Amino acid sequence: MKIGWGYDIHPLRVGRKLVLGGVHIPFEKGLDGHSDADVLIHALCDALLGAAGQGDLGRLFPDTDPRFANIESSRLLREILHETRVAEFDIHHVDSTIIAQRPRLVTHLPRMEEGLAGILEVERERINIKATSPEGIGAIGREEAIAAQCVVLMEPKKRESG
Repeated sequence: MKIGWGYDIHPLRVGRKLVLGGVHIPFEKGLDGHSDADVLIHALCDALLGAAGQGDLGRLFPDTDPRFANIESSRLLREILHETRVAEFDIHHVDSTIIAQRPRLVTHLPRMEEGLAGILEVERERINIKATSPEGIGAIGREEAIAAQCVVLMEPKKRESG
């Protein structure tokens, strides 16, 4: 078994769409970054790459490369799944937490779980997403940023002998 951990944080900015876990969330601010800045998918990508021993998201998709400007993070996740050693593993479980003062995310979590299960090609029960508030503490508590953490458990795929 392999375990990987990922973390990401992006600042909030007026004039950007808020996308978390591939789901558009109605809010007056969005996450600022080179891509769509989806912190949940970025943390998941880093967790997958970590478990597979393949570095991190920034090495594969540097924010200095104009090809990735405003790209949907779900596209980066799909590419990681198909173009790296992550494809050699079965994903057993994904557990993640989004840290945000606002907006309230509880009603959006099931859609995020369903969408990520589809991308990862696993049963929905293998994906768990939680949301928590920093209770007004720090940059996230002041609504300046949103962060996410993610842990994945993977096992090498069983090869059929022939």
